[in-house]
Amino acid sequence: MKFLLVEDNKDLANAIVSRMEMSGHVVDHAEKLEDASDYVATGDYDLILLDIMLPDGDGRAFLQKHRASDFDTPVIVLTARSQVSDRIGSLDLGADDYVTKPFDHAELEARCRAVLRRRAGNTTTAIEVGGIEFDPVAGHLIVCGNAVTLRNRELRLLELFLNAPGKIFSKNKLADRLFSYDDDVSENAIEVYIGRLRKHLQPSALRITTLRGLGYRLDQDG
Repeated sequence: MKFLLVEDNKDLANAIVSRMEMSGHVVDHAEKLEDASDYVATGDYDLILLDIMLPDGDGRAFLQKHRASDFDTPVIVLTARSQVSDRIGSLDLGADDYVTKPFDHAELEARCRAVLRRRAGNTTTAIEVGGIEFDPVAGHLIVCGNAVTLRNRELRLLELFLNAPGKIFSKNKLADRLFSYDDDVSENAIEVYIGRLRKHLQPSALRITTLRGLGYRLDQDG
């Protein structure tokens, strides 16, 4: 998954980014609302972690503005305010959940998973299709009864395809979802990850089809 973190406390931001990247996620970090707006305008995100008190304004104004423009990316508000009215206000403006500072990072990760499951209409993260069993949270993949070990980006690439079967992903779109803005990415890197994932899926009914000039698509035989 690709997350946007909007947080001006550098120590907290570094801790969140480190924790999320260890779990295989890609995280872009903005310290100001202006930067956050630029990220949202140019990138695709599965989830936004949004602080309230920022150097150039109130995160709730950012949330309200984007919800008014049909921006439907899930948002979890990070707030030091413990008043019930503050939490209710954030939810009424369109937040999907909130976490009160200080928080346990394991709880934050669990809330992220819960919000993403609700948005996808699922009660579990596990996926069974075409002869594979895949749990993106645990990082487990079983192909035709055999356990397969995936590297982080291979895991997230498979998750991306499984969440949108039949959808065409260009190389640029895949690079945007698998890497942060600070990463130096070549088209060859995407081809390498596609090649590895194809080998992992070979015994199953799933295949990654190349569409010349367009990109890649996950298909199922039969």
